[in-house]
Amino acid sequence: MNQTTNFPYKPGEHEAEKASNSYLMSLVAVVAGLPFPIVNLIASVIFYLSNRKGTYFVRWHATQSMLSQLGLVFFNSISFWWTISIVFGDENVSNRYFAYLFTVIILNLFEFISTIYAAIETRKGRHVDFWFFGSLTDLICKP
Repeated sequence: MNQTTNFPYKPGEHEAEKASNSYLMSLVAVVAGLPFPIVNLIASVIFYLSNRKGTYFVRWHATQSMLSQLGLVFFNSISFWWTISIVFGDENVSNRYFAYLFTVIILNLFEFISTIYAAIETRKGRHVDFWFFGSLTDLICKP
């Protein structure tokens, strides 16, 4: 679950907007490249690279957004290629496939809702830690 915590300083309006945009970038990418799981990650990486020298608040949230997309791309890629092998290959539809697909859909829904929440909260200047990815971001992104 997401956790709203205090950040070492109060970010300015411009910083809050940019940090919020790091999450919105992945949501826009969902619409643009829905069937292809890598599009969200590419959008997040581009945003991260363009803001890696920004303020700590912006860098931190761009990093967290990118890491959460990186974690999701593995699950989405497996389901994408598994579906392709069923449609165009000799693979059969099985209960394991539907169970995995259901799990990936739930994971994507959770991530989608978390991303919207993070975009709204960071726009208000509040710091949002994703479970697992927040701690990983703390290790990577230093003030």
